[in-house]
Amino acid sequence: MMTFEHYKYFVWIWIAIAIIIFVVSFYITAPYGRHIKNTWGPLIDNKVGWIIMELFVLLILYSFILTGENQQSIANWVIIGLFSFHYFHRSFIFPFKLRTNGKKMPLSIIGMGLFFNLINGFIIGYYFGNFKIYDLEWLTSYSFIIGLAIFIIGMMINWRSDFILIHLRKPNETGYKIPQGYMFKYVSCPNLLGETIEWLGFAILTWSLPGFAFFIWTFANLVPRAISHHKWYRSHFLDYPKERKAVIPFFV
Repeated sequence: MMTFEHYKYFVWIWIAIAIIIFVVSFYITAPYGRHIKNTWGPLIDNKVGWIIMELFVLLILYSFILTGENQQSIANWVIIGLFSFHYFHRSFIFPFKLRTNGKKMPLSIIGMGLFFNLINGFIIGYYFGNFKIYDLEWLTSYSFIIGLAIFIIGMMINWRSDFILIHLRKPNETGYKIPQGYMFKYVSCPNLLGETIEWLGFAILTWSLPGFAFFIWTFANLVPRAISHHKWYRSHFLDYPKERKAVIPFFV
């Protein structure tokens, strides 16, 4: 069994890698969605790609939780349930809502996403499986209540924004349009803003190193991608709203 000290070293190294990825992502945009390229290897259906990437985090998470030394508390299961709910939606609901009409995703990107989710599933699962037991009082703590509120707000922003983006296209329609209304009034990528807020909430409600690491990785991945999306919109639509920011209202 890994000691907690060794576990912490591993997580801090993982956080350091996220910071490197954050910098690199301003120069290299992951080639899927509107940024798709054929130079990153074989392509497969993007819905299948999403399922493969997102499903394995749950498998790894529960393999460590169910085989670990900890007897899970009610509070642990509540927190694990929040994490699982997000990834169940990402694995089994979100991909089937997409109106992408045969769009592809590079296997290399799926491999990278899968690698991240395997490591993230290990970090979260090993923490709950072997190290941390939250008592019932944690569910009434300021950290949990504030974090839960932020988590839910972020999730709602993410879901609502995804709904608007998906329904910009009619069934069997292709191409891109300028999204309007809701948080799109302020930023180009409120869906990515919402997901970043969601995992900030998770970091607060767990008040833990793995929660913090997950938030840092989310920020490092999604903020540069949002900026790339914003630049893409501005280069493809001459009438794109000039007052819109990329991901953080009024700032970035």
